[in-house]
Amino acid sequence: MKKLAMIACALAFAGMTASAQQAAAPAAEAPWYPSRYGAEDTAGATNNLSETHTRNAARLVREGKVYALGVVTNRESPAYDPRWFNIVVTQSNDGTGPVIGANNATANDDILITYLGIGTQIDGLGHLGINHRYYNGMRAQDFVTPNGLTRLGTESIRPIATRGVLLDMTRHYNANPVAPGTAFNRAEIDAALRRARVTLQRGDVVLFHTGYMAAQAQANPAQYIAQQPGLGLEGARYLAEAGVVAIGSDTAALEAIPFERADHPFVVHQTLLAQHGVHVLENINTAELAADGATTFLFVLGQPRFQGAVQMVVNPIAIR
Repeated sequence: MKKLAMIACALAFAGMTASAQQAAAPAAEAPWYPSRYGAEDTAGATNNLSETHTRNAARLVREGKVYALGVVTNRESPAYDPRWFNIVVTQSNDGTGPVIGANNATANDDILITYLGIGTQIDGLGHLGINHRYYNGMRAQDFVTPNGLTRLGTESIRPIATRGVLLDMTRHYNANPVAPGTAFNRAEIDAALRRARVTLQRGDVVLFHTGYMAAQAQANPAQYIAQQPGLGLEGARYLAEAGVVAIGSDTAALEAIPFERADHPFVVHQTLLAQHGVHVLENINTAELAADGATTFLFVLGQPRFQGAVQMVVNPIAIR
């Protein structure tokens, strides 16, 4: 079963087979473009960000405690096949050779050779589509090139400084970690919001804590990738309609695997990215926030601006 799940993940992400494309098609039964933000829009749900919401989020900072929500990424990081990471450090010498100038300057440099959908990452709106159409109905043939996306690249994602909301699903289910395949839909989300005493607001970033990363990412990386608890289709639609900007979790795919429907792989990604323009955040380190009982905080993300990128390795921060 693990091998089958990993194969399904790889095929769905890479779009390698016609069967995977056909399986995705039912997500498009209802009209889903043009976007509510306009037929030419490329910003998606980040249109819901506002100066007022940012100011209000900044007022949540009382302690000044800063949380790194990104994990350390290295060669051992769990990743969907065929993704990998490699870094090469180059020196002008081997560390014992000539120095530069009278001030004895020496230096190191580095070359990063990696997939960008590895470690803690943000999915751009050009990542998951429906039958070769992506956010706002954009056709792949019109913006996807071997040298990068000409539209919807992650370099165009607006800086995000807004209210973050943490929903601790380990408390809701009284289980740590939450069992793989558990799907969070409207009833579960509403219950977690009530427990946190939080009402969703347009412009929020919502993060789920499942305990799954801490339990599985290093101890059993194959299982961490192949199956996980996460957002369900109804829950994705519910949060998107509420106007949230991005949704993340301490899991590798955000959505529940095994999928709610086996013939609908990554339908939550399709729903959020293609249909609603909501960014997906994966492998978010929520453990410290959850341990501190955090529910709301200032969430800040400014991603590297590599032109034409589909996804991007990030280190968002939370401040309380």
